[in-house]
Amino acid sequence: MTKKSMSYSEAVTSIEELLQLIETGELDVDDLAEKVKQASELLKVCKGKLFSTEKEIEKILKEMEDNEK
Repeated sequence: MTKKSMSYSEAVTSIEELLQLIETGELDVDDLAEKVKQASELLKVCKGKLFSTEKEIEKILKEMEDNEK
């Protein structure tokens, strides 16, 4: 599954797993940069989905407001 097709909850779960690896010291130092890069990409996915959701909610609320007038 590509990161762009991930759901928000899948991305958050992946971030939590990466953080756990980093925090517990189970991650080899040589892999640290790659894992941090992966976490960064997953955070971008989450941010994009939150932004899209916010815009959609604003649109719905605007439509509801227009319909009440």
